[in-house]
Amino acid sequence: MATIQDKFRGLLQHPYEPLFLPKNDGKLFFDLPESFFTDRYRPIGQNLINRFSAAATQPEGTSGDTPVMNRVSINTIPEPNIKFAETIPRRGAFSLFIPEHRRIAGKLIELALLHRTDTDDVPVPSFLHLFPDQFVDPAVFPRMLEEGRAVLQPNRMSVDIPMNYTASERVTEQRLAYFREDIGVNLHHWHWHLVYPGEGPDSIVRKNRRGELFYYMHQQMIARYQVERFSQGLGRVVQLDNLRAPVPEPYYPKILRSANNRTYPARYPNMTMQDVQRPDDQLQIAIGDVERQLQRIVEAIDAGVVVSPSGLRTQLDNFRGIDVLGDIIESSAISVNRLLYGDTHNSGHILLSFIHDPNGDYLESFGVMGDVTTAMRDPIFYRWHTYVDNLFQRHKQRFAPYGPADLRNAGVNLLSLGTELDRKDSVKDTLLTFWQRSQIDLGAGLDFGPEGNVFVTFTHLQHAAFNYRLQVAYSGAAKPATVRLFLAPKRNERGTVLTFEEQRRLAIEMDTFRVNLQPGINNIIRRSVNSSVTIPYERTFRNVAQSNVGDESFRFCGCGWPSHMLVPKGNSIGVEYDLFAMLSDHDRDRVNPLFDEKRGCDDAHSFCGLKDRMYPDARNMGFPFDRRAPASIRTFQDFVAPYQNMRVTTVTIRFTNTVVART
Repeated sequence: MATIQDKFRGLLQHPYEPLFLPKNDGKLFFDLPESFFTDRYRPIGQNLINRFSAAATQPEGTSGDTPVMNRVSINTIPEPNIKFAETIPRRGAFSLFIPEHRRIAGKLIELALLHRTDTDDVPVPSFLHLFPDQFVDPAVFPRMLEEGRAVLQPNRMSVDIPMNYTASERVTEQRLAYFREDIGVNLHHWHWHLVYPGEGPDSIVRKNRRGELFYYMHQQMIARYQVERFSQGLGRVVQLDNLRAPVPEPYYPKILRSANNRTYPARYPNMTMQDVQRPDDQLQIAIGDVERQLQRIVEAIDAGVVVSPSGLRTQLDNFRGIDVLGDIIESSAISVNRLLYGDTHNSGHILLSFIHDPNGDYLESFGVMGDVTTAMRDPIFYRWHTYVDNLFQRHKQRFAPYGPADLRNAGVNLLSLGTELDRKDSVKDTLLTFWQRSQIDLGAGLDFGPEGNVFVTFTHLQHAAFNYRLQVAYSGAAKPATVRLFLAPKRNERGTVLTFEEQRRLAIEMDTFRVNLQPGINNIIRRSVNSSVTIPYERTFRNVAQSNVGDESFRFCGCGWPSHMLVPKGNSIGVEYDLFAMLSDHDRDRVNPLFDEKRGCDDAHSFCGLKDRMYPDARNMGFPFDRRAPASIRTFQDFVAPYQNMRVTTVTIRFTNTVVART
């Protein structure tokens, strides 16, 4: 008998196939009412039902010694009214950046699995398994289909995805392809926007500190990208602050939309954005309008106040200001004034994604910048988001530096800080990176393809597991403290030493966790796999067919930075970084109720918060580096010197150009 999980899993397999085709390797058949058939199939609907349900000789739920197909009747289920969604063709391209598409998605959220309480125990597959075409080289699909058709399981072999297929090594930006085109990185970006939709019912959109989280999660991705660039000999990302200037960077994505068998269009060198007027998409965006909206945002930041349509003034120069600003810039449905401040972040994506065909004259759809599953592949994503981040930093610059009352933790003395690999005889304070070859099953996304498992092999960055070691002397009654770990580059691509202000902006959060301090010496060991930023490989690349009933890790818990990308690549010589640790005052950090990072999916809260609960840190995200430091602070040593509860040490990251298979 098919469980409710089996039935939903069947609905989510081979998404472009008609629903009357058998699912679950031929073991599940949906008996559909006539109204569910398209015009093409309605005249022959009964013939199709008879043909594909032939194996369903017993009704669902009856006993028998021979396994039979489960026949699920949908005739008794009221047909939902989703006519409003038909604006987007069944095989058309969908983009969360297009306002009309976003509005439709917002209405569908009330019917969808992820945000419903009555489907909490239904596993949701990764977008990778549903639509693998948006993540991998399409050249592998014919080989996958051949392998699946010609070879029976378990004799099928995996098909290898080439690591570099979008540009040659002569293109300097290709040095960062391992970051931009990483499957896990792009899955994280997709899943974050799935968990934090910009449109929909207020109860779903208005999550705790979601505007600030939009700022911080993207800021951290931009910082990580810049840190990687330095180690690979590339300079700073130049912000995209002129919407009328030619865009020098080309991008040839070589990604195929299986829905209509068309590729994401390329962007050629030195193309120029134009007003987008595409009536078929109900889309009209003028560059001049976006420029005026951005200017209003800048004026609001400088004034420290935003204005609602009714004239209500909301202060920005306070703890909540960054949250209000994040909802405005994104912009989400809870922006205080969309009419005045516009849809600026999304509009930038749209202008760039239609740069090749702004009026639809050539019937081309949007490029990769128009899709949250593919946008991070394009170098221009980082230029646009650097500009967006600089708007937030303009706001942050208005705040006075943190002082002793914010930074100290009485009685806490961080005596030592270091790292060691999670193995015997390792060199201290040296982290190792390398290539890893992994496998994933993409069979569920092969529409009109073979049943069962079809594997691909891909190569990605990985690091050796390591531990942080902290020794803390504490004088006082037992109490908790918050350990905050950040990594910052010491030098730029030319080897020039960075100022503390530059390092502060590029500090990447490695971990944040709570410890219970006891009087005397406390020896703290923290494993890198427990980072509050990342989720393990199994959750990034989860296969819904292997999930457990009611396992939250296949829902909200798919949100998190991929663990294999926690550590920057470094290089073969070794790149030095400043590792910073701070034990902050938990009385200032505490949010009630306390959370347990070992429970459910609370382990990746830094980027993704907690499901339906308050963000578990009362400080501003990025503390203590989200504000400028006094002018007298020139180095990390200057910053930590006045405080016993802080320490900085040097770690070296060394890359070995070796491929290791995942066991």
